[in-house]
Amino acid sequence: MNSSDNSKKVVFSHSYFMRFDPKQWEIGQPYPPLGTLYAAALLREHGFDVSLQDAMFAHGPADIIPALDKRPDIFVIYDDGFNYLTKMCLTNMREAAFEMCRLAKQRGSIVVVSGSDSTDHCEEYLGHGADFIILGEAEITLLELAKALDNGSTDFSSIEGLAIKGESGIVKTPKRNVLKDLDSLPMPAWDLIEVENYRDAWLKHAGYFSLNMATTRGCPYKCNWCAKPIYGNRYNSRSPQNVVSELKYLKEKFQFDHIWFCDDIFGLKPGWVEEFGRLVKEQGLEFRFKIQCRADLLQKESFIEGLARAGCDNVWIGAESGSQKILDAMDKGITISEIHQAVHLLKQYDIKPSLFIQFGYPGETKEDIALTLKMINEVMPHEIGISVSYPLPGTVFYERVKNELQQKSNWTDSDELAVMFRNTYSPEFYKRLHRYVHAYFHRIKTQNTLKANRRNQLGAVEASLASLLKLPYYRLNEGLLKLKLKAVQ
Repeated sequence: MNSSDNSKKVVFSHSYFMRFDPKQWEIGQPYPPLGTLYAAALLREHGFDVSLQDAMFAHGPADIIPALDKRPDIFVIYDDGFNYLTKMCLTNMREAAFEMCRLAKQRGSIVVVSGSDSTDHCEEYLGHGADFIILGEAEITLLELAKALDNGSTDFSSIEGLAIKGESGIVKTPKRNVLKDLDSLPMPAWDLIEVENYRDAWLKHAGYFSLNMATTRGCPYKCNWCAKPIYGNRYNSRSPQNVVSELKYLKEKFQFDHIWFCDDIFGLKPGWVEEFGRLVKEQGLEFRFKIQCRADLLQKESFIEGLARAGCDNVWIGAESGSQKILDAMDKGITISEIHQAVHLLKQYDIKPSLFIQFGYPGETKEDIALTLKMINEVMPHEIGISVSYPLPGTVFYERVKNELQQKSNWTDSDELAVMFRNTYSPEFYKRLHRYVHAYFHRIKTQNTLKANRRNQLGAVEASLASLLKLPYYRLNEGLLKLKLKAVQ
């Protein structure tokens, strides 16, 4: 059906307020709420009058009031399940979501919430004004719920994937299976966002404009600390043709420079990357992109060659640790040698290898930390992203440490990096370790740059001078941070 004056009005928002996450606000590289745009597009395709109040640049929940004062029939807080920041379930964002629920209920809207945090804490959200919590992958559940509300139904027991307040407590309907045919979804409602806000932030902070896309949902691997409350362990993929069609639309409409393919794992389906690369060239699309992938999947030269041909610029690998003991404890399913081989092959094809590093997993010792530093030094990644082990509901790791989470179970923002369970070392040690490892990395990266420039003197004088000027600072900073680290061991 087509949208009309009689269509139910649905206002979408999400609970990620970048201003409430100081580290990300300073970095200034935001991505639109992709999951939210998918859901809005599906409801609009079925005749609902949808709009979006994007919280990304908002000052706070009160910014939603003008939209709520128009008395929408349904207010949906639909968090972006593709964004790792929303998977963290940060308490700043949870409190903002509670306030939006309250404001919407004051104005008579039916309140629906979907996201990792609300799936894990549905009782709290229902207690703060939400009428419905969607559990897991949400588009189809939301569509069925919106249609039922449109028809005046009061019985929602046949709609899979809901949590509702009942007379004797929380009632959960049967679990909904994840969507297998991802091509059946409409293109995300890109027209609902103010793209210029995102473009301006990227150009100011990075010098280029990046947008986000998802080609898959889910991850079949079993890392025991990784939470998957939305898309689960099933791995489903869009067709290369469907992805390239959206890329062509985005390039023509927004002229992006770069794409972040925000899949948990990119290109797992055999032959997918090769066909994707062929179609990209066929359509004359030119852009750079970054992905996330596993070290064990980056062992075939033909796969990496296909990534390079398609325009891949940077691959983030979940290395986590340089200690095989810790990788095995995590059920990571990779080896240290595979990390080395993956980085080596990526560099051969001029793709930047970057590593996610995780400290603080139970049982980690100073020897394990030293092995991680050794690995970083040996493989010399382009970038590193450092975190500490963070227990989220639904994981084996969470069950192992949940009895130790009485005082705190979520970070306030993404830079808190607090270890919230008993560990080998104190929480302060890991905060200082985070800063020290970054300083260590910058120092060895600068030294390697100098060595490379000496080998290739032509055109490298300016780069060498810049590195020489930075090196004393990096050495001093690393030394000071090492002393501070030793003080809390």
